[in-house]
Parts: sequence; structure tokens; C-alpha cells
Amino acid sequence: MKILFLMSSVPDTTSKINFTDNDTKFDESGIQYVINPHDEFGLTKAVQIKEKNGAEITVLNVGTAKTESVIRKVLAIGADKAVRIDVDPTDSYFTAVQIADYIKKHNDFDLIIAGKESLDYNGGMVHGLVARMTGLKFINAVIGLELKADNTVEVAREIDGGKEVIQTSLPLIIGGQKGLVKEEELRIPNMRGIMMARKKPLEVIAPVEASIRTKIEKFEKPAPKGSIKLVDKDNLDELIDLLHNEAKVI
Repeated sequence: MKILFLMSSVPDTTSKINFTDNDTKFDESGIQYVINPHDEFGLTKAVQIKEKNGAEITVLNVGTAKTESVIRKVLAIGADKAVRIDVDPTDSYFTAVQIADYIKKHNDFDLIIAGKESLDYNGGMVHGLVARMTGLKFINAVIGLELKADNTVEVAREIDGGKEVIQTSLPLIIGGQKGLVKEEELRIPNMRGIMMARKKPLEVIAPVEASIRTKIEKFEKPAPKGSIKLVDKDNLDELIDLLHNEAKVI
């Protein structure tokens, strides 16, 4: 079995975010990049399948050289080899074209795993576009996946108010999220994995020509939180007065 893991690299969620050039560009100064959190659930699932079924995992990343430290972490966790398409993924359509082209040229993957969205831009479009461009089946918001006999798979996906269970066949693209594996099952690199990752192949390939169809006009931070007013727990009359006359919620 061959698994393609689509990895995106995003700023650490603890990073302080700033913008430059009149808020039109993201300021990368001092930013540490990590595996996209949604991707981590998919990576752990891929490694579990590998351990149980003897699968081979290829990591595919569209990004510049700055992502290679994150790619090596994925290799240390359990992926077998990596491919980096050497270009800045500035647009979802452009990125999807790069991934789809690679899949078409290496048309032997049984399962393609991505996160449901990246936590930097939250577009959630790339895997769906890839499915359209390659003609592969696609299921998003996946919270469970079980391989069955005869090349079939049972997939659980989150829907409003519950979950939906789907049976389909491979090959398949999924967008994974929290629930695909338990949080306590998430893998971190150990020393042996880190040492082995140094010897695993990381191929860098040139991008294919594709149009960029979106443009960032401006970034804007959320408005700062307003001041708060504390009311003594025994002073209910003051609380009601504030809610009625100042907050105007009652």
C-alpha cells in the first residue's frame, strides 16, 4: 500500500503575528514553523496504517527550503521519503496544480491524506481542488478511517449534529482533523527517528507553470478586547443595571 501525505507548514500557534508593508505582507521575523495541527492527525493515522499493513509513506510539500526542517520532523515520526516542490505556496489553486501534477505523474497512491485546512489561511480548498483535478474521490472532515478487505475503506466524517459513515473504495483523498486519531496517540520524534530521518531521501523538484488566481489585499488583526467591569457577586442590582443600560443585552 502506498500513502501520500500532504504536509503544510504553518507558524507555531504561540507565535506573535505581525504584518509589514501597510499590512499587506506577513512578517516572518522570529516565526517558528511547525506541522499544521490538522495534518498531525493524518500523519499519525498514516503511520498507524504503515505499522499494521506495511504501507510506504511519501511526504509531499509545496514550499521553499525553509520548510525542510519540518519535513525532516515528519520523516522522523515515521514517513519513508519526502518530496518538496520548490515554490512558495501563495495561492490555493496554484498549490493544488502542483500537487495534482505530481499525483498524475506518480499514479500509484492508494490513499492521499491531508488536513482539512491549514491554520494559517484556513482556506480549506487545496485537497478538494486536487480531487477535482485528478478525478479522485474525496471526503473531508474525516474523524475515522478503517481499511477493509477487497480495497474498500470505511470513513467517518463530522457533520452538523453528528457524524456520517461512508463506505467506498481506494484510491481516495481525505481531509483529516481532530478525531481521526486520539490526541494521546499523536507521534513526536524520538532520537532514533531523528537519526534515521537524516538518511531518508528528500527530493526537491521544480514547480509546473500555473496561474495565481487570488491576491491578498490586506491583513487585519482582530480588534482588541474592550475593558471589563467587575461587579461584586452580591450586588445583583448593579449587574442588572449595567446589562440593561450599558451593555443593552436585557
